[in-house]
Amino acid sequence: MSNPPNDAPNDVVVEGDVNEDGQGLQRGLSNRHLQLMALGGAIGTGMFMGSSNTINQAGPSSMLVYAVVGFFLYFMMRAMGEMLLANLKYKSFRDIAEDVLGPAGGFIAGWTYWFAWIVAAMGDLAAITGYAQFWWPEVPKWLPAAVLALLLFVLNVVAVKYFGEAEFWFALIKLVAVGALLIVAASLLFSGFVSEAGHHATVENLWNDGGFFPNGFPGFLAGFQIAFFAFVGLEVVGTAAAETHNPERNLPKAINAIPVRLALFYVLALAAICVVIPWRAVVPGESPFTAMFQLSGFGAAASVMNFVLLTAAASSDNSGLYSTSRMMYGLAEDRQAPRIFGKLSRRNVPQNALICSCLLLLCGIGFLYASETINQAFVLVTSITSVLFLFIWALIVVCYIVYRKKHPELHAKSTYKMPGGVGTAWMVLVFFAVSLVILCLEEETLRAVLVTPIWFVIIIPCYFINKARNQRTAPVERQ
Repeated sequence: MSNPPNDAPNDVVVEGDVNEDGQGLQRGLSNRHLQLMALGGAIGTGMFMGSSNTINQAGPSSMLVYAVVGFFLYFMMRAMGEMLLANLKYKSFRDIAEDVLGPAGGFIAGWTYWFAWIVAAMGDLAAITGYAQFWWPEVPKWLPAAVLALLLFVLNVVAVKYFGEAEFWFALIKLVAVGALLIVAASLLFSGFVSEAGHHATVENLWNDGGFFPNGFPGFLAGFQIAFFAFVGLEVVGTAAAETHNPERNLPKAINAIPVRLALFYVLALAAICVVIPWRAVVPGESPFTAMFQLSGFGAAASVMNFVLLTAAASSDNSGLYSTSRMMYGLAEDRQAPRIFGKLSRRNVPQNALICSCLLLLCGIGFLYASETINQAFVLVTSITSVLFLFIWALIVVCYIVYRKKHPELHAKSTYKMPGGVGTAWMVLVFFAVSLVILCLEEETLRAVLVTPIWFVIIIPCYFINKARNQRTAPVERQ
């Protein structure tokens, strides 16, 4: 494997590992791509739209919900970062699972991650249809989804740097929206703004209506489901490590910046909303960002925020196509998926895997027609996604614990160690276990917890079928 030089320019493509055909994924993502992907992965539909549900359930304590989830996910990312940099032949956490947990661990981790992103992307596809109908109410449900899927396929199939460019601009739009929200909130607060309904913009809104936990501890816990979905995509930074210039420098920079970004773009943003708009006045299912800009007198607020919401959902689907195609490519390389998905195009992009993921993504259109409302389809798939990603995040931490036992020499020489080591890893696992219990407390999320195990009933037998097939074909391939 050829490692990128430390002074590799931002737009130079450096080759990574090669397969049996002499091809390999390219390190076509620069530091600015990775940094903005880290931001974009943490800001999405769950923030712009889902935060209204979290505020409605948890009140001002909603900012604490995001802070708690983000705190533990930061340590999950640190664990993944140490393992990825311990062996630069790892292309994603699936490779880590394959190494430390064995073929079964790699197979289940890879396919579960692939499936989780397909489901997540279907949810965002449902949301995109709703956003398109805001401007064009008569547009068929299938048309916005099909157009977006085709556009994202083209961006991904040309070269990895175009995926990076798309994510860069998607993320930048989201960052500008959050920054504008903070500025508008500050101006309304310091000007003593009073809404037509008589609501004052004041810091006292954080505690003057039922306290910081107005719905008690149960209400605080109810806010966790949307928070989990909001952070889906945070781990894409690790998946992209195989295609990033100088991962030894860029990956730690991206992960280390997560706490500051979470504080700025979640805690401060939610605090700003609750200070200007009393929590009882936040309408579930409607973007509090839109409400904030409308209060400021910005007449085009609804249209502008609809564009931002459309961008956030498109960004999530873009990340989903990237992640699923790379995961299928890695699985195919290890004979855990059909070999056709291990073929790269002339541009060193896993084109066949992209086509497959894109076609499956379009199955999300079926959810739109099977559900009574777009929101109903969105809630179902986001709940299932939250459960699946809880499993994936927990598996990353389990891999770290096993890695510490299996490769103590790699940990000893690591320059990017997990803070607190194995003790912190166990703390994070306990949090994930408690989170699963929390998801069982609400009817909608309980349904997802009960349905999701069907996936594992399917995928575990598939591993043994695949293993038997490989054992039968291996002697033939050696001849």
